[in-house]
Amino acid sequence: MPKIKLVIGYDGTDFHGFARQPGLRTIQGVLEEHLARIHNHPVEVFGSGRTDAGVHARAQVVHFERDVGPPADKYVYLLRRSLPRDIVPILAEEVPDDFHARFSVRTKTYRYTIQRAAIPDVFSHRYTWHEPLSMNVQRMQEAAYDLLGEHDFTSFCASTTHVEDKVRTLFAVDVAQRGTYLDIICSGNGFLQYMVRIIVGTLVDLGEGRLDRQIRQILAARDRSLAGRTAPARGLCLWQVDYEGNEVHNG
Repeated sequence: MPKIKLVIGYDGTDFHGFARQPGLRTIQGVLEEHLARIHNHPVEVFGSGRTDAGVHARAQVVHFERDVGPPADKYVYLLRRSLPRDIVPILAEEVPDDFHARFSVRTKTYRYTIQRAAIPDVFSHRYTWHEPLSMNVQRMQEAAYDLLGEHDFTSFCASTTHVEDKVRTLFAVDVAQRGTYLDIICSGNGFLQYMVRIIVGTLVDLGEGRLDRQIRQILAARDRSLAGRTAPARGLCLWQVDYEGNEVHNG
C-alpha cells in the first residue's frame, strides 16, 4: 500500500505525550482519529520517536499506510481544517515502501530553552524553563564537550527505562546564549527516555555550582543518581529529524 510521510509541529502542553494511551489525549491518538475520518477506516500512525508529556515538536515525522485516499499533498490541507490548533501539519509526501519514520532516522536534534531573565516572560512560559540563577556558561560548554561521541548513557536516562542497550552517539551538544535565553541543542543517532532533560539538568547544575562531578565520571559510573536534575518537560522541543538524503525541517 502507498506510504505517506507527514511532518507535524505541536505544542505538547496539553497532551499526555506522543504515544497512544486509552482515555488520554495524545498526539498519536488525535492523529489517528482524524486520519480515520478522512479514510473512513482505522489508520495506524508510526512516529520517529515518542515525546513525553509536555514536550513539544517543531518537526516530528510520522508515517502511515493507506489503500485509497487523497493525493499525498492534500493531507496537509485536510488535516489543517480538522486538527486542533495545537497540532499543525507541515508537509506530506509519498515515500518508498522501505521508509520507516522511526527506523530510517539518521539524526535527531532536540533543543532545550532556558529563560534566564529575572522576571519570567508570560508569553514563553509554556516553552521554556525559567531558571534566573547565575550560571557559568563556559563551564557548561566545556562539560558538554565530554558528552560527544559514543557512550553508555545509563546515568542520563530514566532509572525505570526498559531499554537494555543504553549506548547512543551524540554528534553535537551546543550551549548557546540568545539574549536572556540559553539554548542547549543535542543531536544524535537516538535518545533514551528523559536523556536530553537529564543532560540539561546536569549541565545547569554544573553551571550553578550545585554539582562538582565531571561528566566523564558520571558517564563511567552508569548510575542515574550521580547526574543532575531532570529539567522540566516544557522547555524541550524535538527540533529536527534527518533521514538519508532528506533533511526534514520547519521553514
